Amino acid sequence: MSTNVESVVNFCQSVLPGMRERGWGRVINIASNTFFMGLPNFAHYIASKGAVIGLSRSLAAEFGPHGITVNCVAPNFTRTEGTAIVEREAPEVVAQTVASQAIPRVALPTDVLGAISFLASDRSAFMTGQTLVVDGGTVKH
Repeated sequence: MSTNVESVVNFCQSVLPGMRERGWGRVINIASNTFFMGLPNFAHYIASKGAVIGLSRSLAAEFGPHGITVNCVAPNFTRTEGTAIVEREAPEVVAQTVASQAIPRVALPTDVLGAISFLASDRSAFMTGQTLVVDGGTVKH
């Protein structure tokens, strides 16, 4: 909860006042597609990412009148330096994840970048309190 929720709260508390003063801003929080699936043995992680989604929705309602949008991106397992250990030590987990996707490969940071770029742009000006799932087609809702 400290890493996944408190850090988001602290970040939002630091940037939202300035955004409100300027009358414009974009907050894009990172959640996880696991929130929409539920997985055994991941309750702590899923609960923390669900808190990020709930926080984002609440902040969207609170700060929308000030020209600020608050949204989330919810990726699947994404290949990063931090996830390399999972690929090395639990390749079966990665294989299972990839097998559940319509696009059968591990996500790359650039795959998530498109959603983030959109949410940061003026093209998403009327979109707030939403969660974009970027997971290669695992979650279908």
